[in-house]
Amino acid sequence: MSFRKRSSIISSSGSAQAAQTKTDTTPIPGVRPSPLDGRPTTSSGTSSLDNLLAGHSGIPLGTSLLIGEHGTTDFAGMLLRYYVAEGLVQGHQIHVLGLHENWRAELPGLSTDSKSSSKSEAASEDKMKIAWRYQSLGSAGVARDKEAQRAQSISNTGATIPFCHSFDLTKRLSPGDVKGQVGFHQSMVMPGPGGQQASVFKLFIKDLSLKLANSPPSSVHRVIVPNLLSPTSYSSSSSLPQEILQFLHALRALLRQYPKILTVLLTLPLSLYPRTTGLTRWIELLCDGVLEFIPLQSTTIHKPPPSSKGEGKDDEKIQGLIKVHSLPIFHEKGGGSHSALDDQSFSLSRSRGLIIKPFYLPPADSDENESKSGDAKKPNMDF
Repeated sequence: MSFRKRSSIISSSGSAQAAQTKTDTTPIPGVRPSPLDGRPTTSSGTSSLDNLLAGHSGIPLGTSLLIGEHGTTDFAGMLLRYYVAEGLVQGHQIHVLGLHENWRAELPGLSTDSKSSSKSEAASEDKMKIAWRYQSLGSAGVARDKEAQRAQSISNTGATIPFCHSFDLTKRLSPGDVKGQVGFHQSMVMPGPGGQQASVFKLFIKDLSLKLANSPPSSVHRVIVPNLLSPTSYSSSSSLPQEILQFLHALRALLRQYPKILTVLLTLPLSLYPRTTGLTRWIELLCDGVLEFIPLQSTTIHKPPPSSKGEGKDDEKIQGLIKVHSLPIFHEKGGGSHSALDDQSFSLSRSRGLIIKPFYLPPADSDENESKSGDAKKPNMDF
């Protein structure tokens, strides 16, 4: 009869499995679980847009978002710049179709206010983690407290990285803040010797699928397709339904094949391709989320109502409306709230970027009060 000590180690398979689980659960920069259902999400670079996306607080990985815009403004292009800048700061891989490499110099830079505020918030959080009764200890507990703080700071290094950075439109993204890579793909290709022009969409899908297959599982890829089917960026053959619909089907297949490392953001000029046409409706059906930007004319720009701190700033004027047609929802409960389906408004701020908030009308009594106050100031001309 053989006896064996309880403290003896039989095999190291358990430790190897524990080490493997530790390596598998390492957080990916710029990715966090959705508070709604736990699926991985990434930031769009605009915090107000993240809050609008069906309660996921970000763009769920493996989904696409289509932004249609009326008129000749470029508010959707600003969202693309924030989206790309956020990805470069987080270390993601960027794939751009239809733009030149000089477009990279137009990306907004990080705001200095966000850096200082994040440092102060981190310092205050570290101070609040220590109980108040331990702060009065003498020198005997100083060394122990320092060791505990050092161990806690090492364990929370990934948590100190912000999920969504704030950018300043007056600055440009410096090379020191860039951790990712960006690749540009041409949207117009010269015809071959036989006169046949290769499909730009097929070449882009082939190159993207090759890079996705060779990328590590911790590498996140962001794809942007600005001004889809615009005649200034694409040839006439690219606007054929068989070309664009096959491209969107292939892009959707890649999103479902790589649901944890790929997101897509597209913009469409609705002045050229209105929503009443069949092609535009098919494009919307092949995208997971659809937003419609309606810029207002300069004469109809509304000011926000006066708050308790003072009157609204000029950079927070309502510059347009947003209609939410569909959002990336994946479960039977529906996801998100009813307020996300109401009409939203947006304004472009220098320091806070594109601000999306519910649309409101000024109170009806405000005009009457202004007219009454104006009449009260006039002198009486009774004879």
